[in-house]
Amino acid sequence: MRHLVYIASFLPQVGESLASFGDGTPAPYLDFGSDGTFGVRAEVATRTFLQDCDREAVEQAHARLVRQSAAVIAAVIAAVITGPVQAAAWQRVPSTYVVCAQDNGIPAAVQRVQAGRATHVVEVATGHHPFLSRPSVVARLLLDLA
Repeated sequence: MRHLVYIASFLPQVGESLASFGDGTPAPYLDFGSDGTFGVRAEVATRTFLQDCDREAVEQAHARLVRQSAAVIAAVIAAVITGPVQAAAWQRVPSTYVVCAQDNGIPAAVQRVQAGRATHVVEVATGHHPFLSRPSVVARLLLDLA
């Protein structure tokens, strides 16, 4: 069985780009350095994406944050963010959208609009990363799909 699961995500239509969902400004959690690199501002990322995670999960997430070449993000913006979607699998494969009702990164209202494109919708009382803050909830959802 094939089934797509989207967690606090965007489901663009064919012809839309991911840029169509934003205002064109860099995300506030990104830090662009004068050395040609960028990274994630740990304190902003915690408030935005990890606010409901336990201390250990936050520490482990922060330990994995690394700076990258800004050239990488330029290529991603050109190819993925601003390029129109050529195919939308959610239009032909059964899908479940998980709305994270306490998400500080993508407001729940925005998620609910995107969720309307999926076959099935589940709402959970978590932040942006339920697989870190409530892994049993995500595991149960996936097992129920099997």
